[in-house]
Amino acid sequence: MTPSPAPAWRPGEPRADTASMLRVDQAGEYGATRIYAGQLAVLGDGHPAAREIRRMAAQEEEHLSTFDRMMAERGIRPTALQPIWNVAGYWLGAATALMSPEAAMACTAAVETEIDEHYEEQRRQLGTDDAELSETIAKFQADEQEHREAALAHGAEQAVGYPLLSAAIRAGCRAAIAISKRI
Repeated sequence: MTPSPAPAWRPGEPRADTASMLRVDQAGEYGATRIYAGQLAVLGDGHPAAREIRRMAAQEEEHLSTFDRMMAERGIRPTALQPIWNVAGYWLGAATALMSPEAAMACTAAVETEIDEHYEEQRRQLGTDDAELSETIAKFQADEQEHREAALAHGAEQAVGYPLLSAAIRAGCRAAIAISKRI
């Protein structure tokens, strides 16, 4: 009888998948800051939605800073696709804001729905294995849920073509998550 192989991970040791988790989370928060930057560039400071967008953007900057710090402390490299997420995020924010303020909010609602689900999956995978990362994700997940609710309260569902727009953005988010985990 062949002995079973040793487990790849043991309690108390760093999990191999936390590098991938941090890489994709940092990429997502970076992308969110770029989406909001694009929205604000189009809407300008005087638009009523701009105040809410600036508030959410400030929280995303805090999330990004935290993940940047955690990655540096753990020696984890960011995704090689960050230049693409820079342009894609900004373009997505600007394009939805050009469509309408409601479309900008629909973008936020769609992105935050996917991020909420993504963070929930990570929390289930982590359990109690990495308390710092798990607690950080839980806190940021609550912020993302609040962003989604704020976007819905600011008319996201009134955007022209909301179901199609939301579905397309959510699909793009899922693809970006899958790619950023690996590259």
